[in-house]
Amino acid sequence: MSYADLDAYSRRLRAAHDEALSEAGGAGGPGGPDPAARGRKPDPGEPHPAARGRGTGLGEGARWLISTSWRRSVEAGVDPEDGPAPLSLDLSHLGDVRDAHPLRPLLPMLTETLARMADESRHIVVVTDRDGRVLWRDGNLGVMRSADRIGLSEGHGWSEERMGTNGIGTALAVLRPVNVYSAEHLLRLLHVWSCSAAPIVDPDSGEVLGCVDVSGTAPSLHPATAALVGTVARLAESQLALRMYERDERLLRRYEELRGRPGILLSATGRVIAGDPGGALGPRVRLPADGERLLLRDGRTVALEPFCDGYLVRATTTAATTLPAAATTVPPTLRLGFLGEGVPTAAVGERRLPLSLRHAEILALLALHPRGLSAEQLSFHLYGDAGNPVTIRAEIHRLRAQLRGTIGAKPYRLTSPVEADFLELRHLLAANAPAALARTYKGPLLPRSESPEIRRERDELEVQVRACLLLHGSPDDLWTYAQTANGRDDLQILERLAESLPFTDHRAAAARARLYTC
Repeated sequence: MSYADLDAYSRRLRAAHDEALSEAGGAGGPGGPDPAARGRKPDPGEPHPAARGRGTGLGEGARWLISTSWRRSVEAGVDPEDGPAPLSLDLSHLGDVRDAHPLRPLLPMLTETLARMADESRHIVVVTDRDGRVLWRDGNLGVMRSADRIGLSEGHGWSEERMGTNGIGTALAVLRPVNVYSAEHLLRLLHVWSCSAAPIVDPDSGEVLGCVDVSGTAPSLHPATAALVGTVARLAESQLALRMYERDERLLRRYEELRGRPGILLSATGRVIAGDPGGALGPRVRLPADGERLLLRDGRTVALEPFCDGYLVRATTTAATTLPAAATTVPPTLRLGFLGEGVPTAAVGERRLPLSLRHAEILALLALHPRGLSAEQLSFHLYGDAGNPVTIRAEIHRLRAQLRGTIGAKPYRLTSPVEADFLELRHLLAANAPAALARTYKGPLLPRSESPEIRRERDELEVQVRACLLLHGSPDDLWTYAQTANGRDDLQILERLAESLPFTDHRAAAARARLYTC
């Protein structure tokens, strides 16, 4: 459909909408539609109110997307008289969810491309996750205040199952750019709004990551906005594809270093990268949730082995002879950095990932319980009696997608060798090695965590590290500890430094200055 067709469609739709509202006003008075009709769910086969005007000439192709969306919404139990969008995300966890979302690195590109246009034309830009939950919002302040009244703000859910036909929910449902204008919304509350939205699909995994949306009041939103929003979504996907190719190139170089290039090389998401010239596996393999065996379409069972940031697939019958000794696969080591005030990180092979606080807490608990934990046990350790195992299972699912091959199930456990800075502290305490202890200790374990189990571990480590350094540490060790969050204002540590270091040492002077200000 050309720009001119979109423009003509917009004019016809506005005219039909005005006529429909005029007829409703005549039947039910100035206050709106006939009260007897309120609360009645629409017949999915019935024309949309915006299309009831005679002689509108609305094409069937333009109406099909909306009518089928209405049908899905009604079947899901959405009532046209429903209120604002519900809060679907604990706002206290919003920062963690944002930090862990794959679209976070692309946010400047997404918002800067559309935000100025949105502000000047009295619109807002919204970015959601795959479930239609609003994660970021920007644009005209006045429109954002209006959006607050309908729940078009951070943490609120806009799936079709919750809010009926709308740009965000419908775009995620049909996986294509969508323009929903005024009375095309199922909910009457939204009839003064129009929105253009487009989904963003990860070219690596093929999974929907979220949606970008531009919303505003009906008189000011042009249908061509859908084309612009769709272009921005494709631009985001191209950036994701570029990063995917860079990862593939690094993995391929490591694969080519293997003698004989044994097995078929897969990405972390199951894409075939090399070693399958006949195409026996197809373009992508569905990775098993657990275990080291993969069942192919022809019934063969092959071994699936971690390799750097991906996998090697090889026939089980030749497992002992295909790979040379130097290439025998060992599960990649999972390295965790959870000490101190910085962003917690996990590294698998060459891949280093920043983690949300919640994902870091889960990994810390699994590292502290090598035998594994059930969802109920994890929930209790994280939240106490108020925990919900369903929430934990969802978080584990997301975490396993990020750290493929490192987390097993039934019970949940770490299946890779683990190197964690907080576990290293335990070994150094047992070995009574104060110098190495001072170098390793960067600060408290996940200092923002409120998990009862992690708080207990954090407090125990802090007490033991401090006691070891006071009893056996040199002035150098004590000074290193004094640079951490808890050591900075520790009176006993500072007094020991001021006493043990030469009076002219700059560290003694700094310790005396801190004592003076404490």
